[in-house]
Amino acid sequence: QVQVMESGGGLVQEGESLRLSCTASGLTLGDYHMAWFRQAPGKEREKISCFSWSGARIYYADSVKARFTISRDNAKNTLYLQMNSLKPEDTATYYCAADRSRFCSALEQDYWGQGTQVTVSS
Repeated sequence: QVQVMESGGGLVQEGESLRLSCTASGLTLGDYHMAWFRQAPGKEREKISCFSWSGARIYYADSVKARFTISRDNAKNTLYLQMNSLKPEDTATYYCAADRSRFCSALEQDYWGQGTQVTVSS
């Protein structure tokens, strides 16, 4: 059974940093296109960053560009999202997703994690 799991969320102050991690059991992240999404209360889910299976393609939403960095450690089977200069508007539940064939799809992903909460206070 495949499980995707996020960790690393928490409560931070504006301007601080957090690093989210995404691990998986039952699948090798290096075989999948990976993505981070977030959803704030009352708002639609937002695609914020994607990492292709080969690492050759990386995507960032304008809202996080130059502040967030996506990376993957194949040896640890872990995807990361380094979030710097956090703002209150970054407050949301962050989700990791994996898809075998679609890069950066906003509509469909093969597997989703349960989410980790990030709260940024001003």
